[in-house]
Amino acid sequence: MKAYVYHGETNFSIDEVVTPTAGQGEAAAKILCASICGTDLRTYRFGSAKLKTPITIGHEACYEITQVGSGVDLKQGERYIIAPAIGCGECKSCKKGRTNMCDTLQTIGFQYPGTFAEYIKIPKKAIEGGYLIKVPDSVSDEAASVVEPVACAINAQSFLKIEEGDNVVIYGAGYLGCIHAELAFMQGANKVIIAEISSKRREKAKKFVPNARVIDSGDKEYMDEIREIVGGAGVDVVITACPAGITHKQGLELLYKNGRISLFGGLPGDNNYHLDSNLIHYKEVGVFGAHASTVAQNKQALDAVASGALDVEKYISAFALKDIETAFQSLIDETAEKTVVVP
Repeated sequence: MKAYVYHGETNFSIDEVVTPTAGQGEAAAKILCASICGTDLRTYRFGSAKLKTPITIGHEACYEITQVGSGVDLKQGERYIIAPAIGCGECKSCKKGRTNMCDTLQTIGFQYPGTFAEYIKIPKKAIEGGYLIKVPDSVSDEAASVVEPVACAINAQSFLKIEEGDNVVIYGAGYLGCIHAELAFMQGANKVIIAEISSKRREKAKKFVPNARVIDSGDKEYMDEIREIVGGAGVDVVITACPAGITHKQGLELLYKNGRISLFGGLPGDNNYHLDSNLIHYKEVGVFGAHASTVAQNKQALDAVASGALDVEKYISAFALKDIETAFQSLIDETAEKTVVVP
């Protein structure tokens, strides 16, 4: 079969590799559609010292079961998504249900071969741990493949307790920034402001989330503009859905008393800003991190898509696996919002 293989540094190629088969307790699946994550994009552009190469990357996908090993209660032809961050089930975090915080976390596309391929072996741990979620007939392959990042946004917002009437600022107008905006409105947010430095992304965000206010975070007066929009007192919630450390610092400054900030977007090692701990102390601000998602959050995300509460199709641009380099480039040049590849 063909797979998009990472060989280290910034070296990738579409290779012929052995088609996986299912052993005892395992399953094999056809990748119907796989989505490019921001982490995949960083690896494509800058490489990753964390990955043991060669490895097929990718972890957001819609799967069709093609082979079932002994002891596995799955049926050929069924479609699933998989919560890709697979916990051990035994550590303190796993026992609390926070499997995404597992002490020995193993993730598809990182420790397990990933989804930018024609077929994949589904790990025994994923099956035994209940990480597979059946896709309803009403949800397309493409939509199912972009559900997992929605689950990551749900995880982040679970800490923020967005309430009726809250004013929310989201840094970043990419797919996840827009999804965060939609989720905030679904929870009753009053005003949602998307702050984005790219004019291309600002224009797309206005189309994708028309009830949000979209502003230019490159404008040196943009923080004053936000305060004016919300009446001068500051905002209740900030979510940093971009890899810029300055948003952590400025987002904290924008918060009103008892505000909450999610440091959602990961940062490169040379892009760190010190937070003003006095602001956290005197305003009683809550500062939260977020990493990956649980099975329950993936189910919640899939339910939102299946019910029509969340339209993810509008964000998607599709490419063939053989054109995956073009798919990556479309994200770099900002002509696409969320790209998926179809083997």
